[in-house]
Amino acid sequence: MTEIILMSDARVAAIPVEECGEPLVDVSDVLLVDDRKNKDSHGGAELYLRQGVLDRLLEAQALLPDGLRLLFVEGYRPPALQRRYFERYGDELRAAHPDWPADRLRTAASRYVSPPEIAPHSAGAAVDLTLADAHGRELDMGTPMNANPEQSDGACYTGAENITEEARANRAVLGKAFGAVGLVNYPTEWWHWSYGDRYWALMSGAPAALYGPKDLDPS
Repeated sequence: MTEIILMSDARVAAIPVEECGEPLVDVSDVLLVDDRKNKDSHGGAELYLRQGVLDRLLEAQALLPDGLRLLFVEGYRPPALQRRYFERYGDELRAAHPDWPADRLRTAASRYVSPPEIAPHSAGAAVDLTLADAHGRELDMGTPMNANPEQSDGACYTGAENITEEARANRAVLGKAFGAVGLVNYPTEWWHWSYGDRYWALMSGAPAALYGPKDLDPS
């Protein structure tokens, strides 16, 4: 099995950031958007991505088989919200495993939520999405989006074997399109893809990340 590098790995944090200054842009006019994250949003912040990431999503969508399109769920995540997600999941793990030391809890939490200081979502570099048919209906991807490893018995991992052939084929369609335009997947979450962040740099061999943490200009 190929090694899975988690977001908590020191090799991710060691990647330098050479911020390119690219703006965050609203995706809602050009992509099919699901509003399931709206209740957590900060004024619609989840609808934004770096321009270069959005450009690549549109390229990937054009590569999908006829009748399929991307269903966008979440892009940019304010740092405060990222921290809340990370701490909440860490608390759940701590309650379930009170004997685990802090470093093990941090590593386990990073399978599902990135540590706030290096989070791709807070750089506008990551997107959570799935596939839909021409009528906007989600395809079977093996688990609901955002199912954690405990809930899904590990089926949320992109290469999981405990999913149907149909779900495996749908994941392969998504992976082929995104791989062709240079995005990388976080292998513990089939729905999470990124470009230009530290994790992308490590996995693609780039010398530095293009995007660092960014505040969303409400104007």
